[in-house]
Amino acid sequence: MTTHPTHSPDNVSYADEDHDTCFGVEDTSFWFRHRNECIASMVRRYPVDGVFYDVGGGNGYVARRLLDEGHDVVLVEPGQRGATNARLKRHIPRVICSTLSDAGVAKGSAAAVGVFDVIEHVEDDHGFIRELAEILKPGGMLFLTVPAYTWMWSDADVLAGHFRRYTKASIQKLVAPFFDIEFSSYFFSPLLLPIAVVRVLPYRLGLHRSTTAEVAHGTEGGLIVRAMERLLVRERHRLAHGTTLPTGASLIMAARRRR
Repeated sequence: MTTHPTHSPDNVSYADEDHDTCFGVEDTSFWFRHRNECIASMVRRYPVDGVFYDVGGGNGYVARRLLDEGHDVVLVEPGQRGATNARLKRHIPRVICSTLSDAGVAKGSAAAVGVFDVIEHVEDDHGFIRELAEILKPGGMLFLTVPAYTWMWSDADVLAGHFRRYTKASIQKLVAPFFDIEFSSYFFSPLLLPIAVVRVLPYRLGLHRSTTAEVAHGTEGGLIVRAMERLLVRERHRLAHGTTLPTGASLIMAARRRR
């Protein structure tokens, strides 16, 4: 693992200890599993020829899947715990423990960049998108996921260290100065109503409640979780065939660096 001296930027909101919390649920969570399947399917549709940088890649859950699919992945993660988990527990060969700005990635060198539920943790999202564009080759691919809808803001967002949530229009506007959008869709559609009832409504009523990682990412629930997984399998099939979904709790996008 390569470690670059890095400041802890005030404009990035994510607690290093949260990596260990997530690591404990990632392998048993339908949420992480579904997101990984959707990401892998999207990357297959827009082939990558060269190095794929997983920026803010945490414990390496997505990077491990991309490596297993044959991609040449470099994980960039500023959190020491996340970078260590990625290298030692998920066996990611190339891990840079650093912010992107301090990682020494040459401009115009990357074939693809992935930022999976990362942008919402960065206060200056416009500047961050510019950084991502700068390291990509002309025609290189940006793959991203973000949480959807400002109205869905709840204690879970505060706990996670989010600065914002996005709509399809707002995330497209964010990337438009540098990228041509190839695919953009909501996903996690079956979760929209349950999240609204369980998280958003209590938050709006001032009934603040703590949420464990197990509950937030779907490792508890028995029959309910199994029913949700069946619905998500149908959603994956639709996304894999290029269908855009009109609503959902998250957004997924593939965009190409303008030449």
